[in-house]
Amino acid sequence: MQTPKKIAIVGSGLVGSLLAIYLKKAGHIVHIYDRSPDIRKIQFSGRSINLAMSTRGWKALDGVGVGDAVREIAIPMDKRAIHLVDNLKFQNYGQEGESIYSISRGTLNRKMIDLADEAGAEFFFEHKVWDVTLATATLHIGETERGEWEERKYDMVFGADGAFSRIRHRMQRQSMFNYSQEFLNIGYKELNIPANEDGSHKLDKNSFHIWPRGEYMLIALPNIDGSFTCTLFMPFEGENSFGSLTDRKEVEVFFEKNFPDSIEVIPNLAEDFFKNPTSTLVTMKCFPWAYTDKVALIGDACHAIVPFYGQGMNAGFEDITVLYEMILEYGEDWERIFSEYQESRKPNADAIAELSYRNFMEMSSKTADDKFLLQKKIEKWFSEKHPDKWIPLYSRVTFSDRPYVEALAIGDFQNAIMEEVLRMGNIDNIWNFPEVENKILELLQG
Repeated sequence: MQTPKKIAIVGSGLVGSLLAIYLKKAGHIVHIYDRSPDIRKIQFSGRSINLAMSTRGWKALDGVGVGDAVREIAIPMDKRAIHLVDNLKFQNYGQEGESIYSISRGTLNRKMIDLADEAGAEFFFEHKVWDVTLATATLHIGETERGEWEERKYDMVFGADGAFSRIRHRMQRQSMFNYSQEFLNIGYKELNIPANEDGSHKLDKNSFHIWPRGEYMLIALPNIDGSFTCTLFMPFEGENSFGSLTDRKEVEVFFEKNFPDSIEVIPNLAEDFFKNPTSTLVTMKCFPWAYTDKVALIGDACHAIVPFYGQGMNAGFEDITVLYEMILEYGEDWERIFSEYQESRKPNADAIAELSYRNFMEMSSKTADDKFLLQKKIEKWFSEKHPDKWIPLYSRVTFSDRPYVEALAIGDFQNAIMEEVLRMGNIDNIWNFPEVENKILELLQG
């Protein structure tokens, strides 16, 4: 427990709500502000990619005793189901018993707000924070950006208000503040596979379903009500793009040609396609993440990433784990806590941004490539024989809490080794022979 401080968190999303639980545990008064209504009282749909909880996320939740409450709304996925145009293949994610967990974003956000409420955090919904005075941790709240503002002073403010954070917007106006954002020319749209009449799933419920088609792809993740949340990723413009699908007939023909086995399970395809918005994907980087001992950024507010590694939420939750470790180590010295937190997290945030960007290529193109599938098979075979010498990149990121920086560096080294192995003669037939094993061992020694 620390000396109680009055702390404001801007943003009632996943990271803001979990941070509130940790700060209450440390003995603080916590107020959470959000410009939106309480999502527990409204319908939440149309702009969602289901979340994939993995080791880093569970560690943060379990660290404050709420992991089991979240497990009740999660479905384990132990493999990819790769839907090619003419057949279906399965690819396990990790070792036996290792799974990522599908959770509806809306369902989890409601649960996290409930848990923060129970922990004693106070919520202020429909309160628009337009600015913050950094030196005094004072929030400026009002109905409109140019109207009258009310001031609310705190000991400390956390910006957990996402990729387009108002708190970061103020910090950007300091000198020596680095900031960049990069939009992909690919957008996404939510679609839906409803449950069967008896409430069961239409597809294998313990798989992450993916329809890889190069520049575009469809994914589907299970929900506890028997439905799947689907997300279509496509370029905004060009031959196969959102811009090229302008009416119901074009959408239906496109799906019949490119995702034939999805047609019968997405009954409201055209309706969903035109009703739901086409959303953008952005990578945002900045530094510093803190201002003295008064203001700090966390989660997407300081490191928004594209969703192709399923690590956005996990990375944001890991921010909280690291921040709390700093609290335990440095006690009341908040300036030191913030300094160590940002120095520790910034390189790892940059590493997972890079890995996430690369993983779009893996998901959209390589999962349909026989050489890639062979590479994954060899890696799994070798790592099972030599678990001390080879942990595949995906497992390092997803089933470990080792630094993302380390995963990126070792992953690059391993990929270079696999490129040499795949050049071996007759590799398709000898992939699990001793000569392949010896080749990898030799290359590992450099």
